[in-house]
Amino acid sequence: MKTTIKLTPVDMEARTAIEFASGDVVRVWNKIKEADGKTRLQAFEGMVLARKHGTEIGATFTVRRVASGVGVERVFPLFSVMIDKIEVVRHSHTRRSKLYYVRDKALRDVRRKLKKDVRVVKKDGVTTVETVVETPEEVTA
Repeated sequence: MKTTIKLTPVDMEARTAIEFASGDVVRVWNKIKEADGKTRLQAFEGMVLARKHGTEIGATFTVRRVASGVGVERVFPLFSVMIDKIEVVRHSHTRRSKLYYVRDKALRDVRRKLKKDVRVVKKDGVTTVETVVETPEEVTA
């Protein structure tokens, strides 16, 4: 006689069967408890930067997204009860398993953009910094 003891309400076989790796874009549906006792689902969609600890009980994955121009990262436990489902939005091929360099890459892109939008102007012997504002060309029809 075989006895099955269930330690968690999460379907562990289904979670380990989800195929996603670093570089993939995933949507994680997280359960959030409201003040009145109800729970609602909130999606967090972004790129997977890392998966750690494989498929063991303490496995985690890091998801990064840019919200309102600010990079936001969240670390989710793979077998968390608070995660309703994990959807893979887009697969991508990467050559690394940890994509932490994306953080610095985003900062470099922002700095590069700021350098393009600002120019140094000399007027009457005084050096000032001026922002470049591009006006769209009007189309004549």
